Amino acid sequence: MFSKYDVIVVGAGHAGCEAAAAAANLGSSVLLVTMNMQTIAQMSCNPAMGGIAKGQIVREIDALGGYSGIITDLSTIQFRMLNMSKGPAMWSPRAQNDRMLFAAKWREWLENTPNVDFYQDMVKEIIIKNNKACGVITGLGHEIMAESVVVTSGTFLNGVIHIGEKQFGGGRVAEKAATGITEQLVSLGFESDRLKTGTPPRVDGRSLDYAKMEEQKGDEHIVGFSYMNIPRVKAEQQRSCFITYTNSTVHDLLKTGFDRSPMYQGRIEGVGPRYCPSIEDKISRFADRDRHQLFVEPEGWDTVEIYVNGFSTSLPEEVQMAALRQVPGFEKCKIFRPGYAIEYDYFMPTQLTHALETKQISHLFFAGQINGTTGYEEAACQGLIAGINAHQKAKNKEPFILNRSEAYIGVLVDDLINKGTDEPYRMFTSRAEFRTLLRQDNADLRLTEKSFRIGLASKERMRAVSDKKAHVEEIKQTISNFPVEPDLINPYFSSIQSAALTEKQKAAKIILRPNVTLNDMKSHLPELAETLKPYSEEELLQAEIQIKYERYIEKEQQLVDKMSDLENMKIPANFEYERLTALSNEAIQKLKKIQPATLGQASRISGVNPSDVQILMVYMGR
Repeated sequence: MFSKYDVIVVGAGHAGCEAAAAAANLGSSVLLVTMNMQTIAQMSCNPAMGGIAKGQIVREIDALGGYSGIITDLSTIQFRMLNMSKGPAMWSPRAQNDRMLFAAKWREWLENTPNVDFYQDMVKEIIIKNNKACGVITGLGHEIMAESVVVTSGTFLNGVIHIGEKQFGGGRVAEKAATGITEQLVSLGFESDRLKTGTPPRVDGRSLDYAKMEEQKGDEHIVGFSYMNIPRVKAEQQRSCFITYTNSTVHDLLKTGFDRSPMYQGRIEGVGPRYCPSIEDKISRFADRDRHQLFVEPEGWDTVEIYVNGFSTSLPEEVQMAALRQVPGFEKCKIFRPGYAIEYDYFMPTQLTHALETKQISHLFFAGQINGTTGYEEAACQGLIAGINAHQKAKNKEPFILNRSEAYIGVLVDDLINKGTDEPYRMFTSRAEFRTLLRQDNADLRLTEKSFRIGLASKERMRAVSDKKAHVEEIKQTISNFPVEPDLINPYFSSIQSAALTEKQKAAKIILRPNVTLNDMKSHLPELAETLKPYSEEELLQAEIQIKYERYIEKEQQLVDKMSDLENMKIPANFEYERLTALSNEAIQKLKKIQPATLGQASRISGVNPSDVQILMVYMGR
């Protein structure tokens, strides 16, 4: 019934979709196996993409030739660039999306991707021969062979849903859990554990009083996520979100359900996400706070369904309803479905290589929540990396690996495989030591050429990046040589309380002043504006950032260059660390378990001290 595939992808969530698209676009024949064809790329939690550090990841996926940025732009109902009051390294794009349109567009794009086949069934076992993944066995008993297998099981592996004292098997509400894979891999020596996540109630927007809430509109200038020329929502078309708050009455009502809470009664064993806690978690951990912010987010263009961001809960339904109705604007709210918690299996990511291939079984790749992460964006970027490397492995090519200094995706993968995680891992800008280099505005300049070299990023993308690089250099040259007369610019300086010019100065030096932007300068210098007319806003902003933050960028690049010595110093495979008696016992234990490929990687393993790295460096130097 089935021919042999190059790559089989198990699961069609955000990780699975990116994995299938990447492998197929590189030339592999791909089978995407999902338990439900109607829920491909489902936004299981909030209908939004991006945010702090997550927006950088989506732009990196797009720069590499993935689909998430494009699909996000095609389904955006509101766009905002966060952290604009801070430096460019902190700017993070975020989109509110039409949940149904997002999933529909993903399916449309996958169906229009040559080499992708689909099959609806549960995968219950990986076919393994001589420590190599060779295919899958489905619930219907089909044996389907492949060169590589990518498992992106999300929250479905032995998933259990909790609502108050009720609990039942499921990978998502109204969808059954997946069984078999955990049991098989644990029997082979894989290390598995449980994690927990949750979701808030969905409510009927017609039953809310928005006059009692604070309106949150989208940006007037829509940047979007994709570097390609994608049709985007117009500023005036955007749907508003709203902000309201809990209060002490809400908190008291929620507490009445604690004796029936699965979390406090010990029925949930898995650890939940630290940075996206349930509402019951918030009022317990922050007992001194008398209110918590709630974001009231529309689910799409043509639906009244509302997502109550910040009210994730697994308390009994009647407690959820009673508490919600004490929130300003929610006095008459009707619930479409209650919030719930879900527990699921994951595998400790220290069992993976940088390519997201398991160390124990070759040609087997994990991506997404199976690796202990949380969030669509974290899942999607892992799917992309796993899909690329599943193809590379199937075709006997070198793995595609991103370093920490090259991408947030590199930081995420490196963190997971070196440190592991015992709670759902979420990306933050603070996790990246080189965040001045890893900005959302330059992901294409950093990554597209790398992707183009392996055949994923298109010629069109590569041409756009080459043009952008050339244009940015031209703009920088123009600004560096453009003389500014004091009488033309001083009225502007006066308006922003900046010191007046006393003599002619180059425009590049003026841009270094705080609060001075290239756009404002252009409005006071018609000749400069005319000279820069041929260039896009994106190119002008890129040139401005590079001039303004040149010293910081150079300093960070010097640190990267220093560290590259460690990154380039290879450690032989299956190195016998016990031979180096000067190493600490903890270091020997951790190094043996994780088997780092380089000294740089070894230096980031918790429990490996600088003195251990020095000992390794001396030995490897010999």
